[in-house]
Amino acid sequence: MKDITSSLWPIHYKPLPDELLSCWLVRLAHGHGLKVQTFCNLIFGNRRQVWNRDIDRLAPTWLLDELSARTGTSPEAVFNTTLRSYDGLLYPKFRSASVLQWILALKLYHRKREGYGLQFCPACLAEDEIPYFRKFWRVAFYTVCARHGTMLLDRCPKCGMAIAVHRLDMTSPDSLMIGPVSYCYSCRFDLRDASRIEPISYDKQASELLMKINCELKVENLLVDRKWDLGRYAVMHQLCRIMVARYKHVHLREFVLDQVGSQDLPLTAGHTSFEMRSIEERHHLMQLTAWLLADLEPRLTGAWKAGAVRYNVLLKDFTDRPDWYARIVAQFANWRDRL
Repeated sequence: MKDITSSLWPIHYKPLPDELLSCWLVRLAHGHGLKVQTFCNLIFGNRRQVWNRDIDRLAPTWLLDELSARTGTSPEAVFNTTLRSYDGLLYPKFRSASVLQWILALKLYHRKREGYGLQFCPACLAEDEIPYFRKFWRVAFYTVCARHGTMLLDRCPKCGMAIAVHRLDMTSPDSLMIGPVSYCYSCRFDLRDASRIEPISYDKQASELLMKINCELKVENLLVDRKWDLGRYAVMHQLCRIMVARYKHVHLREFVLDQVGSQDLPLTAGHTSFEMRSIEERHHLMQLTAWLLADLEPRLTGAWKAGAVRYNVLLKDFTDRPDWYARIVAQFANWRDRL
């Protein structure tokens, strides 16, 4: 074991481009020849538990401060490994409990993940000199790799387990023989070898729009020249929610499916948030939503005139709606009053 008591750790890897905090911390532990839990106990003590939470979303200040000091990484760079760096960009305000808009849920239960909240692109992992998991792979609408144009996966294709890099060394008797983080912790399948899957496209214009939206998540685009602001993300999320609304008078999903000439998918029953759905369901819903967004006003108007959605549903529980969206929907109320 290398000395980890000095102010700067012997192994002080910096975060890779857009690397997730959890992945970075695992790489630091393994770089010191230690299992993740052993490393964290030595550094933070037994009383400060790290992995009983979604640390990418809920990293405590003491953890971020320690990583900054021990790796010589700026506090800003450390903070940018967390999902809180999307605050005000993808969601209006951070909250520690319940579902967070556009952030995939891990559904933790006693440190185990019952949700499929971490996606990956096999081609990206295979190209990496050092395989690692990206922050934007936790974004719910990001279902197609902007680099390779292939589908992301949200679970191991061999055993079906969720991806959990911090559990990788739990099944290895020797911490020095763990290997890269690209392996499934459950069955040891190398995720780099997963098949590349071509995404299903219902409409060329909608698919192109989704790819543009995905590209907005690139580090170099995130804070400059943004074409998709918080209001547009909010409208997109509202439309996704209405797509699965269980009201008898709402048939927006069926309307769009008819317009694009595609078949529906069996969706998870009950009140399931978009952020808890499988990647197949999310990709399906995003294709339909993107068709509306590609030419929103006339297409939403067509849906309203066809009786597929009512104007009050379009505004229901939508407190942060942008003015331009509210003006479109207000027209429907005015037209109704004139009838």
